[in-house]
Amino acid sequence: MKYAFLFLSLCLHTVYAQQPAPSNNKAERLQIAAAMENSLQKELLAQWYPRSFDTVYGGFTSSYTYDFKPAPNQDKMIVTQARHTWVNAKAAERYPAMAYYTAGAKHGFLFLKDVMWDKTYGGFYTLVDQEGRVKRTGFAEKEAYGNAFGIYALAAYYKTSGDTAALGLAKRAFAWLEAHSHDQVYKGYFQHMQRDGTPVKRTADIPSVSDLGYKDQNSSIHLLEAFTELYLAWPDPLLRERLTEMLLLIRDTIVSPKGNLILFFQPDWTPVSFGNSDKENILKHRYLDHVSFGHDVETAWLMLEASHVLGFKDDSITLHKAKQMVDHALHNGWDSVVGGFYDEGYYFKGDDGITIIKDTKNWWAQAEGMNTLLFMADLFPNDPLRYFEKFKQLWNYAQTYLIDHEHGDWYEGGLDKQPELKKSLKGHIWKATYHHFRSLSNCISALRNSKS
Repeated sequence: MKYAFLFLSLCLHTVYAQQPAPSNNKAERLQIAAAMENSLQKELLAQWYPRSFDTVYGGFTSSYTYDFKPAPNQDKMIVTQARHTWVNAKAAERYPAMAYYTAGAKHGFLFLKDVMWDKTYGGFYTLVDQEGRVKRTGFAEKEAYGNAFGIYALAAYYKTSGDTAALGLAKRAFAWLEAHSHDQVYKGYFQHMQRDGTPVKRTADIPSVSDLGYKDQNSSIHLLEAFTELYLAWPDPLLRERLTEMLLLIRDTIVSPKGNLILFFQPDWTPVSFGNSDKENILKHRYLDHVSFGHDVETAWLMLEASHVLGFKDDSITLHKAKQMVDHALHNGWDSVVGGFYDEGYYFKGDDGITIIKDTKNWWAQAEGMNTLLFMADLFPNDPLRYFEKFKQLWNYAQTYLIDHEHGDWYEGGLDKQPELKKSLKGHIWKATYHHFRSLSNCISALRNSKS
């Protein structure tokens, strides 16, 4: 969706009745948009497509070295394959003259349909090898997270192509989640499932550091995202009910009173927390319990997107919660010297404030941060936090420490903190093009469509 929030932004401007800040002028915005457009087309999309189309086994080649040579491990995960499909579908809308994006979206759809979808039990497999043979991934062979991205890609491809087979498969995936993953008692979705869709229950022999059997924020926010995309193509009453359910669950339960996402939960939505134990034990379980500033700023935008697509008018509750999340991340997880959101923080018991426990800056958080900061800048141009200035600083940070201007794409993390990542993989099953494509595409549209 080409910055579908522009309409919402204009509506909310009337509510807050603010004038654009002096530094946020049209000429400057167009200059930034031009630089982003160049980077999006030449430094990101042109490096991946059509290079990554696997014309032998189908789908997309997952792994590339820092200089875009195929890497040894070429397993294919539903998340990566769906994200590449989604990006090609959106790029086909954005650049209709470039036919290979349309072809790439169809190519991805066929792989999702013919290889990743379980024709016996339904649902998308999590992982296959390069040739498409299913690989076991432990106790959970399927996940709500991966199925969410399958739906996300199918809905986008249908919108681009009009291929009813894609919409039909998206509906089947939604029905599969409804039958197996949705919790009729406590709401939300179980993340881990066996092949036949049976939810995996947490038992005493599961290691304390494992997330197996927990509900979580990450699958929840991406189910919200997927249902939003699907609802645009298929305004089904049950889908609307589930989309609303996820928005309210995330906004009112998963987001803490401080404004950060709680990461993991028991099935009844009791938070998984180690805050009352000693620091060593807390850090041992940091994967399950920390403040993830990147997820916070990403979720703020996803909640507002869902609210808009649902047609909620003057949704001040969601708006205020989203702003609280962004402000919390800026106050507590922002590098005020060079810019960028840190990866992890923690509120240790007895401390006055938050402690940064991981000061690296992964690529996806900075991409999502740019998108959200620009959106907040257009909603609140005179806010004391100066969102537009933060947006510009983050774009400058990306150009300086994240974008590989020689080989293309973005490094996995900012070189100011992790210079060794200059030679790390450009692509793998957890790193594709979705976060930074969406951010740059949305930002370009918003910058060009400004009324400033």
